[in-house]
Amino acid sequence: MRQYPKPLAKLINELSKLPGIGAKSAQRLAFHILSLENGEAERLAEAITTAKKEMKYCSVCGNLTDQDPCIICSDPSRRDDVICVVESPRDVMAMERIKEFNGLYHVLHGVISPMEGIGPEDINLKSLIQRLQAGDVKELIIATNPNIEGEATAMYIARLIKPAGIKVTRIAHGIPVGGDLEYADEVTLLKSLEGRREL
Repeated sequence: MRQYPKPLAKLINELSKLPGIGAKSAQRLAFHILSLENGEAERLAEAITTAKKEMKYCSVCGNLTDQDPCIICSDPSRRDDVICVVESPRDVMAMERIKEFNGLYHVLHGVISPMEGIGPEDINLKSLIQRLQAGDVKELIIATNPNIEGEATAMYIARLIKPAGIKVTRIAHGIPVGGDLEYADEVTLLKSLEGRREL
């Protein structure tokens, strides 16, 4: 980026480190930021630094929050006997959008991936075990992604928890609503067939 002045090159470089932002997108964002009024640019910078300073992980579930425990864990109207295990805080937000799940969450902050050297001790499993031992949980819903790492993590957790007598379930995977069978891959079709239910 020698063609740009140093401050602009630095801004483009930092923006290109964001997920899903390539060199051209970083360039567009940088020029857009520079075209903002000073007040707008300062509010953007302040929002970033404030979020970075004030956001933390909930000591109970591991979700991102600005209060501890988080708003979900401290909500007395939610069921505390059902916990949905997810990979990241983004997954909590996705589940909350459907407005149907009224239990609690547990965020793993990753999945087991031997290829990347990530084992059970590298994700937020220890606090899940402590929650299950301390509480009266009847069901653990595992909602990890339907990929090799997500499946391996789900199986590991299920094997670990089932001897405690807690019901362990897995979210269903398969053909998305509005999808066509002819475009689905074999694994998706197999999961759809395995997860079928009576009408």
